[in-house]
Amino acid sequence: MSNTITEKSVYIGTTDEFLERVGRTVVIEGQSLAIFKTAEQIYALEDRNPHPKGGPLNEGIVSGHYVYDPLYDWKIDMRDGCVQAPDEGQVRTFPVLVEENKIYVTMR
Repeated sequence: MSNTITEKSVYIGTTDEFLERVGRTVVIEGQSLAIFKTAEQIYALEDRNPHPKGGPLNEGIVSGHYVYDPLYDWKIDMRDGCVQAPDEGQVRTFPVLVEENKIYVTMR
């Protein structure tokens, strides 16, 4: 029996197609992702707030490497998906690769 984890990189567009600090939803294999571009990095997170009432993250407000949920004002670190104290929770994150202006998200 094998416990191999398979990964698949999916092209989602060019860096020019994403506005800085404006979230955008991309659906890959039925999974909704919130994509955020900052001056330094592009992040891919599951487009779901871990708040008990849920809600999308793509409408969040970006500051540095954090996204602030617009409904509940939760602060989420886009690098690891961790909700910052005093709130608790975590959002699933996905590795992003940029090669020659092309953006790829690795699904696992």
